[in-house]
Order: sequence, then C-alpha cells, then structure tokens
Amino acid sequence: MAVTDQTEAEAGRIAAAFAQAIALGAAQEGATAPNPAVGCVLLDAQGAVLVAAAHLGAGQPHAEARAIAMARAAGVEAAIHTAVVTLEPCNHTGRTGPCSEALLATPVRVVWYALPDPNLPAAGGADRLRAAGLAVHELAELLHPARDELLARARRLLAPFASRVQRGRPFVTVKQALNAQGSMIPPAGQKTFTSAASLLLAHQLRRRADAILTGSGTVLADSPSFTVRHLPDIAGKIRHLSLLDRRGRIPPAYLDQARANGFIPHIETDLTQALHALAALGCNEVLIEAGPALTQALRDLGLWDEWVLIQQTAAGDTVTTTRNL
Repeated sequence: MAVTDQTEAEAGRIAAAFAQAIALGAAQEGATAPNPAVGCVLLDAQGAVLVAAAHLGAGQPHAEARAIAMARAAGVEAAIHTAVVTLEPCNHTGRTGPCSEALLATPVRVVWYALPDPNLPAAGGADRLRAAGLAVHELAELLHPARDELLARARRLLAPFASRVQRGRPFVTVKQALNAQGSMIPPAGQKTFTSAASLLLAHQLRRRADAILTGSGTVLADSPSFTVRHLPDIAGKIRHLSLLDRRGRIPPAYLDQARANGFIPHIETDLTQALHALAALGCNEVLIEAGPALTQALRDLGLWDEWVLIQQTAAGDTVTTTRNL
C-alpha cells in the first residue's frame, strides 16, 4: 500500500494496530531495561490482526520475533502481510538476532513503525527491509486523525530508552506532592497526606522506574522503603537506589535495609554524575522522590523530563503531569 493510496478503512486498521502495539508496549514499562518497551502487531492482507506481542525483558525475544513465534505456533505465519511496530526493527545482533532478518524470514510485505531507532548501532532496519523489496512506512506518514496522538504516545513510550542512549542519562520523572498550604512536608507522625488514589499513582510510578533517587534529608527524616506496594510489582525486578549524601549522613543500617528490600544502593555526591552513573548501569527511567531542596535543584538545572504534581485541595487531590520533552 503506497502511502498516497491509503483508503480510510486501511488507515483506520493501521491506526488501530498502532494503538494496540503501543498499549502492549506500555504494559511492559519498567520491565525491559536496558532495552526499550516495544509492541508489535501482525496483520493479514485484509488488515485483520493475526497476533500481537510485546518485548518482555532483556535477553528475551524482541516484540517482532515474539509475535512471529506466536504466529508460527498458531499456524498463521503464512498469512502475515503487514507488521506494525512501535520502534524501527533492529538491524544488529545483540543478545538476540536482528528483527529485520526475522521479518524477512516471513511472508511480510509491508512494515509500519512509529519511530526510528535512537540507538545508532542497532538502527538501519528500515533500510534493510526496503532493500529487500518491502514497503516500509513511518507512523508520521499515516493519513488518519489519530496519527498525532499515536505519535505522542509512541514518543513517550520510547523516551526513557532514547534518553539513556542519546543523552547518557535516564528519563527523569519527578513526583511532587503538595498539601493545601503548598508544603511538601507531611504532618508530624505521618509519611504522606495524599489520597488513596494518589498513593496508588505514586506506586505505579515506582513500578515503572528502574531507579529511585533521593537525598540524605529524606532518608534521615522518614527512612522510606521506596518499595512498590498497593499493586503487584514486576516479577524479579531489582532497582537501583541513588542516595545523594555529600556529608556522609546516611547510616549503614539504612543501606542494609535497602538491600534487603531488593535495591542496589549507591551513595552519590553530585546530582548530574548520579544520573549519568544510573544510565551507565542500564537504567532507562529514574523516579525522584525527594525533599524540597533536591526537587528545586532538579527544576533549576532543567534535569527533568516528566513532572507529576499531586496537589491537595479541599475537593480532593488533583494531579498535573508536565513533560519537558
């Protein structure tokens, strides 16, 4: 299908496949580092969905390869005509083989991908597929009203991985809660003042993060565990805990407890260096859960990508998410 020849029905099926692929990838956020979260949908020549899959984690098949394996297991590989994937198929051999070659081993004739691979050593899959005679298109070429929304969702899905490989630092999400008076400090004897729904959101943010970063003041004031509660955590997930402590105030007992809670703790003295160190360890996204001073420093330095503000009001909590992409 040439891009200029898209019918409304064809464009609608591709848009629906992109929406499904992005949702599948998003469901794996936090589980795939140092790899990106990616979803793939395989269609037949009439645009019907044959199979859909996501990449589940480093060392496991990429989304395209997993979808192809599922199609083979279901006996529908011969019907594969179009592949819709959230990221350009890779063209290199790492822990797994190139997705470009995996696709070429099927009858696929058309490939749509949302975004080019930001990891240059793995890029080039689109050119490889075109050289083999396939029709290859980017989501930006889709003639459909949902295109821009789908692109925005695909960019957010890829953003943590892209930040690490392009900028050498993780995608930084700041979670900030303010009470009705504009203070971040909970009442005496409490560790939070937010609602149950806001607390669930905070733990959802923890779940998708590969690391937590905080300051020594937060540790000394609250001795937070930073564990994921209120919803199931990712099985086998081990997170890094970056602790800014210029004066060596964090007690060894806290570090021991962090290890017991499944973290790998690191003492750092410089914020920028701490972020680069986490990227070097393969962290795609870091969640900032810190006090006013460190939170303001991140804002002043512009070292943030997503700011989740939970504001307590008389009518209940409001949540505002701002992106600095």
